[in-house]
Amino acid sequence: MEEKELDEQINEAVNEEAEKAVNEDVNADAEAAEDIPAKTGQQEDVAEENGGSGDKKEKKKSFLGKDKKEKANKLQEKVDELEDRVKRQMAEFDNFRKRSEKEKSAMFETGAKSVVEKILPVVDNFERGLAGLSEEEIKQPFAEGMNMIYKQLMAELEKLEVKPIAAVGCEFNPDLHNAVMQVESEEYASGIIAQELQKGYTYRDSVVRHSMVAVVQ
Repeated sequence: MEEKELDEQINEAVNEEAEKAVNEDVNADAEAAEDIPAKTGQQEDVAEENGGSGDKKEKKKSFLGKDKKEKANKLQEKVDELEDRVKRQMAEFDNFRKRSEKEKSAMFETGAKSVVEKILPVVDNFERGLAGLSEEEIKQPFAEGMNMIYKQLMAELEKLEVKPIAAVGCEFNPDLHNAVMQVESEEYASGIIAQELQKGYTYRDSVVRHSMVAVVQ
């Protein structure tokens, strides 16, 4: 009985150890099986992190490139705006210069016409004085001197582009002539100037004084 009980105890102990070993192997295999997906997941996480980092770098590079492009566009817009402003200012200055030159020329012409207009009565007096002299008086030294002064005065006026307006024998022109009376004439047709009562003058093609004339009716 003792030997049988001893054998049973030995077998029981062996079975326990075997069962224990089997359980340990099963647990080890289970842990290994669990570690495989864990490591795989870690590898995938690392790969995702590496890929994510690359994506982030690409996104960062793309963002920086876009930012630089936007800054370049804004800078170009600013340059275009400044160029447009400079062109406008240059155009305004050019218009101001032309307007100033035109006003200056107009003021000079107005002043010159005013001076010429004041000289014309002197010319009229010379002409009336010389026209009232007889042939003997015209030959006198005084009359000759007066005639020379008159010719010199007319020559200087002509240099200044002051010219008398043609009248007798010309067709009446309201822009040049001032009709103060109508006359009958066998020599001239109707509408033609038959007599000049006061000589008119132009300065640079601008009328300083209209001619006072008599027109054939």
